[in-house]
Amino acid sequence: MTTVTDAHAVSSGPAPDPAAMRKQYRAEGLAEADLAATPVEQFARWFREAAVEAHLFEPNAMIVSTADAEGRPGSRTVLLKQFDEHGFVFYTNYDSRKARDLAENPYVSLLFPWHPMERQVIVRGVARRTGRDETAAYFRSRPHGSQLGAWASGQSSVIADRADLDASYAELVARYPEGEQVPVPPHWGGFRVAPESVEFWQGRENRLHDRLRYVAEPDGGWRVERLSP
Repeated sequence: MTTVTDAHAVSSGPAPDPAAMRKQYRAEGLAEADLAATPVEQFARWFREAAVEAHLFEPNAMIVSTADAEGRPGSRTVLLKQFDEHGFVFYTNYDSRKARDLAENPYVSLLFPWHPMERQVIVRGVARRTGRDETAAYFRSRPHGSQLGAWASGQSSVIADRADLDASYAELVARYPEGEQVPVPPHWGGFRVAPESVEFWQGRENRLHDRLRYVAEPDGGWRVERLSP
């Protein structure tokens, strides 16, 4: 059994050299002829493979990157909750940093890092708030504790300590016990990212990766570009 002292000794050793880390990617790749007609159809294929066949942990986890009015970037991991031909949907506190950024600059990038499959999907587009009816329908589907959490957390705001957060949550548990309907917070809701481009990245041998990108056309169609790795 590893003791606390042993664990500390391991963690205090030298960090691995990232420049020395090497992994050879697969020989087979992604060809234009293999692609679906639309990026959402292609995403659905890869998402199914990630979730059902590869059993990746939280394959709907994506890195959402935004920038404020001055162009200062920010990134964080958020869970995708819906996707269709209209876009990719996630939910958040509208007072959070990401939401404030999007209010000033609606352009956003979503990155799905499916490392075990040697794949990435990169969505670039414009984010718009979902309607309140859609937000309410999703909020009602959340577990009771998650509903209370949306009220308890002033996301991205500075708090004195963890005890304050726990106390806020405890008050809400007393006010809305399990089985009682929790109102939808007015400061909480969804964003739908309408894609302008979607890149499918497949790792290949010798770092000669396949990168195929769908780009939206003015007529509503899509053209496909191959990018150099």
